Amino acid sequence: MSLSEPSLNPSAIVAELRAAGCVFAEDEAQLLLSTASGPAALAAMVERRLAGLPLEHVLGWAEFCGLRIAVEPGVFVPRRRTEFLVRQALALAPARAVVVDLCCGSGALGMALVSSLEEAELHASDVEPAAVSCARRNVGPRGTVYEGDLYAPLPPTLRGRVDVLIANVPYVPTGDVELLPAEARVHEPRVALDGGGDGLDVLRRVVAEAPGWLAPGGSLLVETSERQARRAEQTVASGGLAARVVASEELYATVVIGTMPR
Repeated sequence: MSLSEPSLNPSAIVAELRAAGCVFAEDEAQLLLSTASGPAALAAMVERRLAGLPLEHVLGWAEFCGLRIAVEPGVFVPRRRTEFLVRQALALAPARAVVVDLCCGSGALGMALVSSLEEAELHASDVEPAAVSCARRNVGPRGTVYEGDLYAPLPPTLRGRVDVLIANVPYVPTGDVELLPAEARVHEPRVALDGGGDGLDVLRRVVAEAPGWLAPGGSLLVETSERQARRAEQTVASGGLAARVVASEELYATVVIGTMPR
């Protein structure tokens, strides 16, 4: 399916997007029109979207907590529901917080958090080279992004100093990954989606080491699904953290918070 240059008008683009199954065709068309540098670029962007590439990968950015976050093909796209996790983290963070963002992807969560704090020290890590490159673009001078597995690349000087540890770990059970929409299943890295047999494998690894990195009174925040919330809460509590679950019906978001005893 393709558009010729003469048909590159808003109504034609909306019609093509709607025919391809885009639910928010009008909104997507407006974003494509406002982002494209010219007719040729617009035609190419529409083609990529019609081929099933995530809108954010086509645009080259995603809006998250009011920020424009750069995203690239092969990098996990931050979800709007995860803004709830950032709001919870912000409520717990001191003004001069030490923040660690594990499984950082594009770096959206860490950047959204420190952008709302007076002074913050941000450290982020991801195992995917493409994600690390993207996160470094987004974080810039506001923090440091490391390539490696979870805590492994972090400087040891952070041990016992972290006020807020956010970890947007993959939590889709392995058997459910193939049920995800093609936009995620085909175009986002599996390591950012697959949480193992019950979806909690990466969470267990994060929790096991969290007490060694958190400051007294510091908190770990992770997103999970509603059906996994009880087991995720128990997992966080098993690490010696005071665990609780918070949820947003509006964003269909569930977050488990574990706080280090003072």
